[in-house]
Amino acid sequence: MDLTTLLLFIPACFALNLAPGPNNLLSMSNAKRYGVNVACLAGIGRLAAFVAMIALAASGLATVLYASEKLFLAVKLLGAAYLFWLAYQLWFATPGDGREIEGRQRSLPGLARQEFLLAAGNPKAILIFTAFLPQFVDPAGDIALQFTILGALFLLLEWVAIAGYAYVGAFLRQWFSRPAMQRLFNRGCAALLGSAGVGLLVARRE
Repeated sequence: MDLTTLLLFIPACFALNLAPGPNNLLSMSNAKRYGVNVACLAGIGRLAAFVAMIALAASGLATVLYASEKLFLAVKLLGAAYLFWLAYQLWFATPGDGREIEGRQRSLPGLARQEFLLAAGNPKAILIFTAFLPQFVDPAGDIALQFTILGALFLLLEWVAIAGYAYVGAFLRQWFSRPAMQRLFNRGCAALLGSAGVGLLVARRE
């Protein structure tokens, strides 16, 4: 792997990391409700799911998973169901002031588990690691080492994206301090998560 490959990979990868999706939306919502630090730490759950996917891609097992119609359908249905559940929770979340939010704050492991399950249940993430990363791997070189380098860069850029969306969510917290505006924000996020769930249901393998 040469410098030119890395210079092509980094901007393309970062564009994928910054794309608005269910996990980034969840980070933004968590930051608005619980703060930037909590949202960023919860993102470790997402990174853990991606580490597993990168390992699968490096071993070739992810290609088998993505090629299996039944497994793809199972992952898609589970991912969509979880998105709908998160959307339901956000839609009916009770607005309140900061003290009330802190008083009923979910545990950090619980938020990290949300991030993990949301990432693991997205078949498009499997496609990223089976179709995107291998494009930058030189078959003549050390494949395991190249996957390690590319995977580490992907995770680093993903962490930057998590922080970026978290700061956006924290900024919006100032604008949505009133209960009526909080409800509007929560239901807007719920609608987007629900739409993402519908998108998963109709997604097809290319």
